[in-house]
Amino acid sequence: MPSRLRLAAFLALEIAGLVSSREFASAADPMPYTVDIAPSGDEEVDKALADSSNLVTLRETGPVGSFALIIRARQDVDRLGIVLGGLGYYAARVTAAINDRPLDDPDLPDLLDHAPANPPAKVRLAIVPGRRFHLGQVEIHGQVPDRARAAFALSPGTPAIAADVLAARSRLLSALREDGFALAKVDQPIAILRPSEDALDIAIPVETGPRVNLGEISVNGLGRMNESFVRDRLLLRTGERFSSSRIEAARQDLLALGVFSSVRITPPDALDPAGQLPLAVDVSERPLRVVDFGVSWSTDLGGNATASWQHRNLFGNAEQLTVSGGVNNLGGTAARAPGYNATVKFLKPDFLQRDQSLQIDIAFLRQELDAYTQTASTAAVLLNRKLSPRWTVSGGVSFEQERILQQGVTRDYTLLDLPLTARYDNTDNLMDPTHGSRLALSVTPTWSIANSTAFVLLQAAGSTYFDLGSEGRSILALRGLIGNQFGAGQFSLPPDRRLYAGGSATVRGYRFQSIGPQFPDGDPTGGTAVAAGGMEFRQRFLESWGAVAFVDAGQVSATGAPFTGTWRAGAGVGVRYYTSFGPIRVDFAVPVNPPRNADKFGIYVGIGQAF
Repeated sequence: MPSRLRLAAFLALEIAGLVSSREFASAADPMPYTVDIAPSGDEEVDKALADSSNLVTLRETGPVGSFALIIRARQDVDRLGIVLGGLGYYAARVTAAINDRPLDDPDLPDLLDHAPANPPAKVRLAIVPGRRFHLGQVEIHGQVPDRARAAFALSPGTPAIAADVLAARSRLLSALREDGFALAKVDQPIAILRPSEDALDIAIPVETGPRVNLGEISVNGLGRMNESFVRDRLLLRTGERFSSSRIEAARQDLLALGVFSSVRITPPDALDPAGQLPLAVDVSERPLRVVDFGVSWSTDLGGNATASWQHRNLFGNAEQLTVSGGVNNLGGTAARAPGYNATVKFLKPDFLQRDQSLQIDIAFLRQELDAYTQTASTAAVLLNRKLSPRWTVSGGVSFEQERILQQGVTRDYTLLDLPLTARYDNTDNLMDPTHGSRLALSVTPTWSIANSTAFVLLQAAGSTYFDLGSEGRSILALRGLIGNQFGAGQFSLPPDRRLYAGGSATVRGYRFQSIGPQFPDGDPTGGTAVAAGGMEFRQRFLESWGAVAFVDAGQVSATGAPFTGTWRAGAGVGVRYYTSFGPIRVDFAVPVNPPRNADKFGIYVGIGQAF
């Protein structure tokens, strides 16, 4: 006769739980043992059984005495039966034996008490999965809109896998809440087992409740932040239809401001007197000020150390002020003396309209490289506009005054830039992406005021990442760069505006800026066009370690278009140590077809992946 059973009983490991407990050994010494789970013929089943067996998982970490070993084996019989039921094998049989004796053998405890420690006791679990049940009748009890029924997507005839049924229940509840039914309740599925037909009937009790609109929205926990700014920023308004996805989007959007350490938006369990659903937005502000430090080192550019101070909320509307400075080129084969850099950056979010920020930058730089020695100061004003979650654009004006020494000749330049950039990013992690792509397209018209020369830089850079089916542990990463200067010849361009390749950002194994045309003494001249690309395979192992293998290639054209110069390639390997703030990177690379005076190898140390 069919019996009514809650489907949750078949997933007791997940929702009710056969709680793993420490057994107390009655014997003085622990009883060593081995475990053998007979193959069922289904790899999915075998893995689930091994992962769920306490005999397996506690064999080394939870030693037991002889009597407790029998108890552990009995619990595993029940446990694995539940696992098999959750996979649709409701007629499965699991039996256990220790030293070829069944668990109910009355002489087994005494035999184990007197058994020697070597050889260890042999525990064998025999599995007979039996027939796999399928879903029979699948019913939703309650008035449910068609769109939510479609999201349920559970069909008769499919294998009666408990996890699939519970996932369908979650989809149904999410669809109802997305459709405005904020108080909807979807109870645990009720299962009716029909062994004679290898079928499991499913019934889902549903109470949708009313479709509701948002009521009063309160904001709690504000300190220095202005409530008017937060309310203008909030993507929710009183009177609009309740939607769980819009609430989550609003929460994430507030977090993206960078001033809150946490944002919680909690709907209550009851409507207000007007029949609407009030919301409470609870925020916690981050510390106003933060200090950061950063270091990197490579054989070509030497050591670089930076420190920055940031105020996250200068005037109460999430304005950011960042002051940073550092020393660069501490040693290195491509640097002739140490230099410095200092920047002041101000960022005002929602400037004039939502998702548009005003950025003001002031920077000072000195660097003495093989290619040139530069002392420069820059001021820029930019507008950054978020077009979508993936696309952003920016444009503005930049003014630069610089003095450059190259080949014994010193020249002063006064440059006016009108940079325009579009960026796309759908990757999952800034420092360690495992899938998705990044693309940056830029057009920078420049006017050299002193000599009335105008030129334009067009550049495209991108990278893409492929997860090779191992949950972020095996990644194939590709990158590419192409750029071209128009309107001025090679030596009419300021040396720092010419295009170069070589170094960690383009072709590892080559000295910074060393790829491309050279002066007679071997120093880089820079060119008018560049193209570069790279491929890297990243493999994680153990908990925190990883290794990479990579190949890079690039070329610089003196006067022609991209791809017309001499190609140089580099190859190497690297080590990664993964931390909470990103991987620590060490790469070793050698040039494959180096030019004259090239370095024999390159070593690069930093934080984050190479790209």
